[in-house]
Amino acid sequence: MISLLSLFAVMPVMAQQSKQTTTLPTSGHAPVNGIQMYYEIHGAGNMPLVLIHGGGSTIETSFGKLLPLLAQHYKIIAVELQAHGRTGDRNKAESFTQDADDVAELLKYLHVAKANILGFSNGGSTALQIAIRHPQVVNKIVAISAVTKRGGLIDGFFKGFEGAKLASMPKPLQDSYLKLNKGNKKGLQNMFNRDVERMKTFHDWPDGDLKHIKAPTLLISSDQDVIKPEHTFELARLIPHAHAMILPGVHGAFFGEICAPHPDEKMIEATSLILQSFLGK
Repeated sequence: MISLLSLFAVMPVMAQQSKQTTTLPTSGHAPVNGIQMYYEIHGAGNMPLVLIHGGGSTIETSFGKLLPLLAQHYKIIAVELQAHGRTGDRNKAESFTQDADDVAELLKYLHVAKANILGFSNGGSTALQIAIRHPQVVNKIVAISAVTKRGGLIDGFFKGFEGAKLASMPKPLQDSYLKLNKGNKKGLQNMFNRDVERMKTFHDWPDGDLKHIKAPTLLISSDQDVIKPEHTFELARLIPHAHAMILPGVHGAFFGEICAPHPDEKMIEATSLILQSFLGK
């Protein structure tokens, strides 16, 4: 387990370090496994950092506050997954394995041989699947609020998907999708249905898959998360080169996810520095 105190001790020094020259962001769509996958590239650096959003989310709703901080130090490749944001859909259910294959194919399209991967929530689980299925493209993994077992989520979590309606989806996530897709309510409903079905049919992953992850891994969740802290620690014990950290707040609060109330700018900056400490330059 990483010592929070030791990381905060080095933050003043890291904050004073010179920032890399950034470049203007670019964006586009890539033909990936039958869909047009949206991506953005921010910043500059030798080892790219891929950002993978959470369920029902977009690049902006998950990483709107964290991305600009990280882009001062890294080349960021932010993606939107199947049926989310500006990425198209396919006639096939969402899955963490398919998402992992899509991200790996996108990196191939962009001629990126190896990258650091950071994912949040469903994106955190996708990041772990990339490490399992495509180890050759992974340098380091940061999995935030990732889950690999149904029992890793708080009691009663799955009951919320029984008869779930679009109205129960957080409004900031709905608004973001509609803004990016010219008010396409049919597309929003489709994304919601895809996400609900993914969770309703979610099955435990074999522990053996996690034991074969070779990349250095940082697992982070919140003390009031939908992920049980003990699940995060269990993953850290299973993955050979993993560390675990529990930070204060609700799901996504410590890095400023849009649905987290009362964002703490200093905590978001601290999270950026923690990530820099783990990822290096």
